[in-house]
Formats: sequence, C-alpha cells, structure tokens
Amino acid sequence: MSIIAPRARHGEPGSESAAPGTLSVHLKRPDALRVDNDAGRVLLASPQLTSSRDAFYVAGTRSSWLLPPALIAPVYDDDQLVLRRPEARYGDPGFGDDRLTALLDPVEFAGAAPPREGQLFGGPVRIDELAQTEREGRATSVATVVPNLSYSPAYGPVGLLEPSVPCRVEIDEVTSVCVGLELLAGPNAGAGHSVTILGVNEDLTDDLFTEQSASLTDVRAHIPWVVGQW
Repeated sequence: MSIIAPRARHGEPGSESAAPGTLSVHLKRPDALRVDNDAGRVLLASPQLTSSRDAFYVAGTRSSWLLPPALIAPVYDDDQLVLRRPEARYGDPGFGDDRLTALLDPVEFAGAAPPREGQLFGGPVRIDELAQTEREGRATSVATVVPNLSYSPAYGPVGLLEPSVPCRVEIDEVTSVCVGLELLAGPNAGAGHSVTILGVNEDLTDDLFTEQSASLTDVRAHIPWVVGQW
C-alpha cells in the first residue's frame, strides 16, 4: 500500500516547529516500511523484510502463540461487515508514532467484538452521524463520533481520539484505513490528519525497503585479484 500522510498534526505540541510538507509511505505487510519526505529523501527503510522471531518464540507469554492475521478469519454479519475479530499478531510497522499504526488499523473505533448485552455506554465510541461519500474517488464512510468510557487506544498509550471530544472521522471502505480525522471541540479543535491512498495491492519490490540494494555485480567488467589482499 502506498499513502501520503502529514508530518505533524496541527495543534499538537511540536507541530509549529515541524517542517511543512507531507510524508510518502510505502507499506508491504507485515513488516516492510519505507518513509520518504516531499523532497524525496528516505527517512526510513526497514532493514529486514521479516521481523526477528528468536525472542518471539521463546517468550513465556500467550502472545507467542498468536497467529499472523493472514491465517485467521473474522466473523462477518449479514452485511459482510466484521462482527468479531479474533486475536492475532495485529499491528503494522510504525515511524516514531503509534498513531500511524492506529490509522492503518483503526480497530479502536469499534473494538474487536460487539458490546455485551446490557453493557454500559455500549461500544468504544458513540456514533452521532454516519454517511457514505467519496473521497478522491474512493468510497468512504464519514461519521461524527464521541469516545465512550470504554474507549481505549489499540496501539500505544495515545489514541486517535481525545476523551469526551467529538471528532469527525473518515474511513476508506476498501482498506479500512482512517484517511481523515478532525477534532471538533476542545483546546486542540481542528487537529487531525489527512491521508491520501495512492495505491493498494501494488507490486512493491524488496529493494524498495532494504538499506542495501540487492542488485548483482556486473561481472562483464574485469575484477582484479590482488594476492595477499583477501
């Protein structure tokens, strides 16, 4: 997946000193990530295409038994929407901020399962308005939501929403990426992010994500062999 995302959320601490412009992000799940600035400079290229499994498999916790998301199947309702999401090793690679991972997988808006019958305040957020529209040619769901007491960030200590603050969110209906978010009240009113999806299921080569090019040596040129140098 290739997206364009802002460098800083307006209204947040440090956003005034952040350089203006956007970030270009290439993501090849589950572990490969590349981030470029608007000048074409590579800010991050994941050095390996798969994360290390040594510590993962020897960990004495139940998390070591979780399967990759590609090996499980969620439960769908009659409208083919996800009703219940089984536990798995969710989470995309991030770039200095857990909110990048959260906007790529905004499960914190709905939770992994429907609320129990009689549960106080229902799900993680209260939906006040909901509509379907198009955003840059892609089908998008737009909603005004308010976090409930049961709202909890899915990745890291800071979530996409602020407690009790209404927020306008835009969800791409094909990828489920949170492509737009804006706080509507509070001291940070107007803060948020805007993401443009450039492509999905593209053929991204491994060279794009590695620090060293995997190109082969041109053996047509003579390679000198100096005795004693090797």
